[in-house]
Parts: sequence; C-alpha cells; structure tokens
Amino acid sequence: MDQIIVTGNGPLSGQIPIAGAKNACLTLMPATLLSEEPLTLTNAPRLSDIRTMTTLLQSLGAEVQALQDGQVLAMSSHDLTSTRADYDIVRKMRASILVLGPLLARFGHAEVSLPGGCAIGARPVDLHLKAFEAMGAELDLRDGYVHAKAPAGGLRGGIVDFPFASVGATENALMAATLAKGTTVVKNAAREPEIVDLAECLRKMGAQIDGEGTSEITIQGVDRLGGATHRVVTDRIELGTYMLAPAICGGEVECLGGKIDLLAAFCETLDAAGISVEETPNGLKVARKNGRVSAVNVTTEPFPGFPTDLQAQMMALLCTAEGTSVLEERIFENRFMHAPELIRMGASIDVHGGTATVRGVEHLKGAPVMATDLRASVSLILAGLAAEGDTIVSRVYHLDRGYEHVVRKLESVGARIERVKEQ
Repeated sequence: MDQIIVTGNGPLSGQIPIAGAKNACLTLMPATLLSEEPLTLTNAPRLSDIRTMTTLLQSLGAEVQALQDGQVLAMSSHDLTSTRADYDIVRKMRASILVLGPLLARFGHAEVSLPGGCAIGARPVDLHLKAFEAMGAELDLRDGYVHAKAPAGGLRGGIVDFPFASVGATENALMAATLAKGTTVVKNAAREPEIVDLAECLRKMGAQIDGEGTSEITIQGVDRLGGATHRVVTDRIELGTYMLAPAICGGEVECLGGKIDLLAAFCETLDAAGISVEETPNGLKVARKNGRVSAVNVTTEPFPGFPTDLQAQMMALLCTAEGTSVLEERIFENRFMHAPELIRMGASIDVHGGTATVRGVEHLKGAPVMATDLRASVSLILAGLAAEGDTIVSRVYHLDRGYEHVVRKLESVGARIERVKEQ
C-alpha cells in the first residue's frame, strides 16, 4: 500500500492544469446506454472511479476504449448483453446507480445492486427510486438489488418532485426521462454545473431538455437518441482544492481551466479570508492578499452554495487562520473524520454533531496521519504543505478516486511531495 510524504517548504509558484470533472464524467458515461450510436467524451479525468465505471459498462456489454492517454473515452452500447449491474462492481462506487435510469428507459427493465462508496453517511437511493416511480416504473428491492420494470410501452412522463435537491437523483431522472413517453417535470432539481453538463450532452444526442441549472427541469421524451462528442466540464472540486494550496502555504498559482462561476460561493469565502482570486485568459490566479489568513465561517449547501466536497480542504486552511472559524456541514453526516487527523498535526478543532469549531494556531507540525475518504485525504496533503517537518499520509488509495497525478501537479509548483511504498 502506498503513502504520500509531504514536507512543508514555503510558497508555491507556477501553473496547475485542472482535469475534467470526475462527477460529471461518471454521469456522462452511463448516458451511452441510452443510444445504439457512439458517445465520445473528451477531457476525461484519469481516475480509478472512471476505470470502475468502465468495468461496469463493459460488464453490460458496452464497448469502452480509453484513447489519448485516457483523456478520450470512446463508447458504444449498440450490442448490450445484460441489464444487470452486479454487486462485485457496484459496491465499489455510489455513482454505479446511474446506470439504472438509462437501462430502464431504453430496455424497460434493469437489476442494479445497491451501491457502495465513501463512508461519509447513509446517502440512500430512495430519491432515485421515487423518480422512476413517478414515471410509472414498478420497483422491488430484494437480495440487495433494485429490480426495476417499466410499464408496457415504456416509461411515461410524470411529475418528479424531490423533497430536497439531490445531484445523483436529478441526473438519473434526467437520463430516464429523455426516452419516456410524454413530458417529465423535475421539481426541486439540483443545479450543479455537472447537471448542466449532462443536459448539454444529452441535447447533443437529440434529447429535448429545458431548465437545467434551475430548480425545475422539463424533459420532452423522444423515441431514440443518437451519438455525440462532448467535452467534460472542468472539475470544480479539483479546482477549489488546488486554489487552496497557495492560500495555505503562500505564493501564487494559476489554475488552468478554472472559472469563478464554477465556484462563486467558494471564491467569496476565500476573499473574506484574505485570498485573492483573479480571472486570467487561461484560468484563475490565486494568492494571499497579505500575511496570515483570516478566520471565516463556512456552511455547506447545495450549488450554488459552498460545496460539501471542499469542506475538508477548507478546514485545513482554517487550521492556521487568525481567529476562530465555525464550519457547519449540512449535506452529509459523519463528514468530519479528517478532524482527528488534523488534530494530530497540532490543529485545535472541536466537533459537535454537524458543526466543527476551528481555532487557528500559528503552525501545524508534520505527523503520521490516515486518510478516511477522498476529500479528507487531500485535506491532509494540503495541511502538510504548511506544516513543519514531514507529514506521512497513509491509505491514499482514496485519493486515486478523485485526483489525477496529485504528486506531479503539486511538485510542478514547488511542493516537496513524493509517493512511496509503505514500509
């Protein structure tokens, strides 16, 4: 098993290219199941989760080829052999549930194992099932699988009214509705850029969609979808993560491909903390305005609010801020598992339920720490950039699910970081 060793060594300088969005790509890939014609994705991130989704699609009989060093995915579902997504693959990643909507819409039936993923809360799939029921599907949960069957003649348009905005459920409903008979209206829809990216891709395939990016999306079902080529949107979570690197240890870094509108609330929070974010022709340039970072309060919210997937990284920044910060996690329960590891590095953090109080300290000190999930793992690396001495991060396989070439990218701007085999 690998470890990452980070040695704090002062300011960073240079450029970091930001990859295509993991969460967008994992949604776009199952869209190939909606059509017999090829779907090609460019700007794909090179991550273990993408390989897991590739394996899942191939298990259904889809053809998936990774071209141009993995940044282009050429897919075709013209000759599927199965509509059953097995536990052995699905258990590795929650996004696997996103094959259910396309399979049900195109073939009228599907069996998909209940999914796995990071241990950051229950994250049930009941909203996905609610959407399919609104389109007339019959659902049966037994033996750890969702057995779904469309009515005779296929799914029907309907009103999908979510009790709260769910990104995954909105994506699944959107894909299923493209081939449903009649009109589907998704209310309280998620508004994330990944939803907009999916809608744009589906529209290229021939779908009739209106309202993406708002809380109400209308889909007029069509008889069939065609092929398309689509560029995956920039990964706003990777973008925000690397924006925090110079914020934590000083210097100036340009994040190539970044745009403020992907992370408006996050950028506002950085500004309040004393971090300058400037748009350039190529991306976003980030640097401290002056001296020590100021404490700020953070509340995670659905887009366009502060992203839950940047909460752990933001906590790492606030560990050395001047003053006391309060972070409130409203999206996922059990998402402060990185706090005890930061405390091992000298941070002062108190966690009570969904709230963490961070009292800034002058310096963090390197220590052996353990990653507990994807975003927690990178928060420990960021903390290590500003810590005195060596920080040894174990269980970094979490990192490979969401960040490509993290060591290479940070090294390129002057960080002292290496990946080694655990002794």
